Amino acid sequence: MLFPYTYISYSMENMQSYIDYIFNNVWCKAKNKKYDVNSLFKGNKELKDIIIELDTSELKGAEFFLKGLQLIFEDFKSLKPAQIKLLKHWYQSNNNIELCCLRDSSVSPVTYADISAAISSEFSKHLKDFYKNLYSQDFLALESIKNRVGDIDEHYQRFMSINKKGKCPFCGINIMKGIYHTKREAYDHYLPKDKYPFNSINFYNLVPACHECNSSYKLSINPLLPIKNPLISGASEGRKAFYPFSSNTYSIKIEMVLSTSNWNDISPDDIQINMKPNSLREMIDTWLDVYGIDERYKAKCCGESDGKGWIVQVLDEWKHDGREPDEFLKTLSRQTRNTPYCDDNFLKKPFLDACQKRGLFEV
Repeated sequence: MLFPYTYISYSMENMQSYIDYIFNNVWCKAKNKKYDVNSLFKGNKELKDIIIELDTSELKGAEFFLKGLQLIFEDFKSLKPAQIKLLKHWYQSNNNIELCCLRDSSVSPVTYADISAAISSEFSKHLKDFYKNLYSQDFLALESIKNRVGDIDEHYQRFMSINKKGKCPFCGINIMKGIYHTKREAYDHYLPKDKYPFNSINFYNLVPACHECNSSYKLSINPLLPIKNPLISGASEGRKAFYPFSSNTYSIKIEMVLSTSNWNDISPDDIQINMKPNSLREMIDTWLDVYGIDERYKAKCCGESDGKGWIVQVLDEWKHDGREPDEFLKTLSRQTRNTPYCDDNFLKKPFLDACQKRGLFEV
């Protein structure tokens, strides 16, 4: 990830607080209780009112929610205290996205497959049917929900009013729709909602990404693979990943080596890309793998209107003005420091440096 996002607080976080209450104060305390909305949700009047409204006036679109509340409540009644304790740990782990990305030893990110192995496949299925639909646009658009948590399009506008770079942080090469667009980019579930329970409506796990990053490359790839829970027999550790809302500053440095002197016929095989710093090696490798960065950057550097066009700028345009490649690269170096994502400077600079070292401008 080239740069982190700045997180914003918004009323849609209320949805996660409702889900926290359901898990901790309803399901985990289900033993020897009868499912009754008035008694079980008396500690959260707003949530109780939502459930009653959904059940009486907005059932269509909320069936999964109302059914899941009761079905999983009954599942919890049959669990042993040790299993409930373990689920509480997993719930807290899966909702601490930052520590999951860092592979911190205090958290144990759990998948639906892990829950199937540790408890039962039926229980895992009930959880998945519930959590995967929480982020459904049909559900979030219901008046009972929207009136209390707000609108996701408004969240996006506020998010982009703070995160103004205008480029996708996962690739740096694609434009992100912003406050001047009537449409928006999709929110990616960074830890995929098809694999991880408990965090499908957690906005620390919902990250705007360009269409190519989200829908062509990442898809439902798990950035923490290989994941096998360390609390389950036969487990192994996963890999670290960049946390999309990290408060730690870092700078990704790209270095390239070119193995051909024929710039008219450059192919991806002619380009070697190295990423630094090595202190972030594992996270960088995860990023490269999940988002196909090596392939995409090489393809761009080989493009007629990108890499080859950059070379033409140096060879033709500047030389026609009586200036040397060194002057171009010196100016580009300053532009890259000031505006790295404007005109793909962050990628253009290392590519043209590699061209110069290869002797492409000695003509």
